[in-house]
Amino acid sequence: MKQPYGIKDIHFWRITLSLALASFFIFATMYGTQPLLTVFVGEFGVTVSTASLSMSLTIIGLIVGLLLFGFLSDRYGRTSFIKLSLLGSTIPFLIMPWFSPFPVLLVLRFLQGIALAGLPAAALAYLSEEINSRSIGTATALYISSNALGGMAGRVAAGYITDMFSWETTFYALAVLGIIVFILVLVLLPQSRLFYPSNLSFKKDIAAFLYHLKNPALLLVFGLGIILQFSFTGIWTYLPFHLQGHPYSLSLQTISNTYFAYGLGVVGSPVAGWFAGKFGWQKLRLLGIIILAAGIWMTLSTSFIIIVIGLCITCLGFFTAHALTATSVSETATHHKGSASSLYLVSYYIGVSFGSTAAAPIWGKGGWTGLVMFAALLPVMYILLVEWLARK
Repeated sequence: MKQPYGIKDIHFWRITLSLALASFFIFATMYGTQPLLTVFVGEFGVTVSTASLSMSLTIIGLIVGLLLFGFLSDRYGRTSFIKLSLLGSTIPFLIMPWFSPFPVLLVLRFLQGIALAGLPAAALAYLSEEINSRSIGTATALYISSNALGGMAGRVAAGYITDMFSWETTFYALAVLGIIVFILVLVLLPQSRLFYPSNLSFKKDIAAFLYHLKNPALLLVFGLGIILQFSFTGIWTYLPFHLQGHPYSLSLQTISNTYFAYGLGVVGSPVAGWFAGKFGWQKLRLLGIIILAAGIWMTLSTSFIIIVIGLCITCLGFFTAHALTATSVSETATHHKGSASSLYLVSYYIGVSFGSTAAAPIWGKGGWTGLVMFAALLPVMYILLVEWLARK
């Protein structure tokens, strides 16, 4: 009888390395256009809100893909969707620089978002099937850390390359990275050995999703995922516009360096999990949200140094709160925990989409001060509402 791989097996490291590389590229692709919004505004002559669609439409595509590939990977296997995700995410980077109308770029970013979903829809399920219970924590932690590293590297590299060359060069560079990662995954990633196709009907799968949407406690958790990401993404999306204006007038390359603050996300998530075991995830999540709000408030400073410190604190608070909110999903759901986690992931990315584009009117009316006040207060007010309803 076939046994799952352990940390001493070479195939464990082939799986872990493959998924880490794939995750790094997928999240670099997802967030690579975030620091380029000011460039799109200047080059294509579009509004800030329209430029932000290069982020939010990708996330909407990702949400569509998560719902689609989540079902399909349960029926047709995991590895094929992981490989197709890499290939489908790479091809648009080779096409986009050839088309000048901005709407064409937006359509391709939406299609790219659908392709991106193949990895997150299949990766965790693949790990749970192929890796034994003693080693899966290590594999999962490395996979999630690669998410944060990829998002950070994509933002930083996009800013640097665009500042030195052009946004087209950035897209070609990401395409080359995608091709290299695709080839490595094609060679390294083992085929599934312990995958058993689902024989449930689509009707039963949808019924499991609807079951969670009738649970008020879970709805509050899903709502918190949206709120946290709305505030976090809103700050990072409009930060380049703020720092390129008076009194900073910073270059895109300098602004891109601020994304190194995401490094605290790699540390924050596992540390939060460790402390939650000692003090309880509810208290630590509340502390994470307070830290998030405090960091956001600090970005109102006129000192660039204080703003950078505030961004670091913001990342620490966000990733702490996000990790513990994701944990609370499995604590709150009594049945179909996998579909509950998928719904949280969908709500999380809805928050990314809202933070990219729906925050544009706040930025337009209130500027940086208005956006910061809204982004800082929103999660605090929501978690207080959640705590009050929990007691009721």
